[in-house]
Amino acid sequence: MNAEIKSKIPVALTIAGSDSGGGAGIQADLRTFAFHCVHGTSAVTCVTAQNTLGVARVDAMPPEAIIAQIQAVFEDIGVRAAKTGMLLNQEIIAAVAEQVEALGIPNLVVDPVMVSRTGAQLIDDDAVKTLREQLIPQAAIITPNRYEAQILSGLTVNTLDDMRAAAQVIHRNLKAKVVLVKGGGISGNARGVDIWFDGQKLETLTTQQVDTHNTHGTGCTLSAAIAANLAKGEDLWQSVQQAKKYVTNALTYALDIGKGQGPVGHFYPLLSN
Repeated sequence: MNAEIKSKIPVALTIAGSDSGGGAGIQADLRTFAFHCVHGTSAVTCVTAQNTLGVARVDAMPPEAIIAQIQAVFEDIGVRAAKTGMLLNQEIIAAVAEQVEALGIPNLVVDPVMVSRTGAQLIDDDAVKTLREQLIPQAAIITPNRYEAQILSGLTVNTLDDMRAAAQVIHRNLKAKVVLVKGGGISGNARGVDIWFDGQKLETLTTQQVDTHNTHGTGCTLSAAIAANLAKGEDLWQSVQQAKKYVTNALTYALDIGKGQGPVGHFYPLLSN
């Protein structure tokens, strides 16, 4: 069954967790969609109690509830692109992967949320296995950070050359169509540099570095921006380049809120005056 496009307005779907602090997850995704003039729909996978200081609690949604959300969107609205974020456990990942295949979800961007930017693993090994085997092969692009790239490739990732090697291993072993390894958590000349590999083209994507500690939600925002551009009809390469520019601008106007790590400024034109 292929997803039917039922709206002339570009529509994107985020399948991710809720961030009560508003900096990441579906809150960041929906703001990113809106900035790109794309109608945002959502399937909530888990609910977190968090703020700029950290996560206090996480409650998973039942897989049946997640399936119902996805199906409700597709039956009435349809989507042109989708992204996944925090899927939390093996049961949720399997349910989402099944829906992607059954509905023919197009232009799928998988942000394989497994490890935080500080290196803390967020899902167990069984969930990682299901992500590798069932969801990643269906993605148009996956966007692992350096720690996630380490898990998916089995390589140590500390340098740009490590990122290049990991991207190629992930592409080969996991049947990922395009791999974008993010260097946001790496210091030195790899900071903020991403590596693209599509099986033929190995590219280094750079933007200006932004000196801010308010970087919460950058990974969610990048993958959502890629999905938004795909929903608007851009090709994948152009979607990634435009998404990186958007994130750089949002970082430039990051929000200094709370007592910890604030979020990026998704509506930066409103903040620049």
